[in-house]
Amino acid sequence: MQTAPKSLRTHILFAGRVNSGKSTLVNLLAGQNVAITSQERGTTTDVVEKSMELRPAGPVVLLDSAGTDDDSTLGVLRVERTYKALKRADALVIVTTPGVWGEPEAELLSAATEDKIPVIMVVNKSDTASKEEVFSALPESKSPPIAVSAVDTSVANRDRFVEQFTAALLTVLPEEHFAAQVLLQDLVPENGHVLMMVPIDSQAPKGRLILPQVQAIRDALDGNAICTVAKESAFPEIYSRFTRLPDLVVCDSQVVKKMIETIPEGVKCTTFSILMARMKGDLGQLAAGAAAIASLKENDRILIAEACTHHAGCEDIGRVKIPALLQKKCNCKLNFDFYSGNDFPDELASYALVIHCGGCMLTRKTMLNRLHTVANAGVPVVNYGVCLSYCTGVLNKVLSPFENL
Repeated sequence: MQTAPKSLRTHILFAGRVNSGKSTLVNLLAGQNVAITSQERGTTTDVVEKSMELRPAGPVVLLDSAGTDDDSTLGVLRVERTYKALKRADALVIVTTPGVWGEPEAELLSAATEDKIPVIMVVNKSDTASKEEVFSALPESKSPPIAVSAVDTSVANRDRFVEQFTAALLTVLPEEHFAAQVLLQDLVPENGHVLMMVPIDSQAPKGRLILPQVQAIRDALDGNAICTVAKESAFPEIYSRFTRLPDLVVCDSQVVKKMIETIPEGVKCTTFSILMARMKGDLGQLAAGAAAIASLKENDRILIAEACTHHAGCEDIGRVKIPALLQKKCNCKLNFDFYSGNDFPDELASYALVIHCGGCMLTRKTMLNRLHTVANAGVPVVNYGVCLSYCTGVLNKVLSPFENL
């Protein structure tokens, strides 16, 4: 992995009316032609993403969207995609033009306010109006609005815009947004020892480890810990060689029972999925949701949500193993719906339980939004790791490293 994953980048959505210059602004900020630009209405039909470094703010993802006043045949669908993208944005850039502020902009601002998404206002095409007119229609905002002519691609204009935009971003985003996200280093003392059990099965990506495992290894090293990694088949042999007990043992949720059987009482242990749940969302909410598993009954609907998209094999944890394990645990037939990628259903009230993946491909903001949406629907939610540990009877054990749950 050569760059920061998207899940650890600040996601910035550019939204506004058709032909306000959103795509041109994204291109100016990126310093390259990321998005197609044209005077034709509706040129941008879907959300376009561009990852880049925006120093000193750090790694970001720029999201270019369709106009929110798109009245074309597919306009309703395009606008819907824009507002769905807003749900996974850390910041919203409302792009308008001199003297223009109306219902489309007000609705964007209202939606962002409701989801507690900070807003930056940019007035494009500022060269077409007087200085007095440029900001005349804008409401008050936390960060001063930015005036720019995005069609001016000169180095001087781009440098000025990048500087102003980055300053605005640092102003509107809370300080804790830029704090380093830790997986496990706060659970291990300086120069402590972390032992990881990493299975390599048919679902493992060829030639590499899955993202939570990679991030856990890096986080342990960032915390100056000693890190030992072993497959589950070699785990007992590796463990028997230690003259000192490890400070923390972490395993894949699918082999949690083997881990518990191997390590002695008193050694802190957990799973990659539970570590990811703590970093990305609300572990307390997910742990509390496990109680709903005991109440599942015949023909209850279960939503299984997975942030990444891949071809499911015969050992797929979300589509094969968890459904089989739950039906065996509850001794009844359950109905499962599956959503993957950025898709998440609008209607949740009919589900008895939501089971979410660890969220390694999602930003913390997106994961918290999903958990908030589920909670508002009155539906309990767990993640893969919590669900598997509960069904295996070891949930209390793997939650023991975390206080105040």
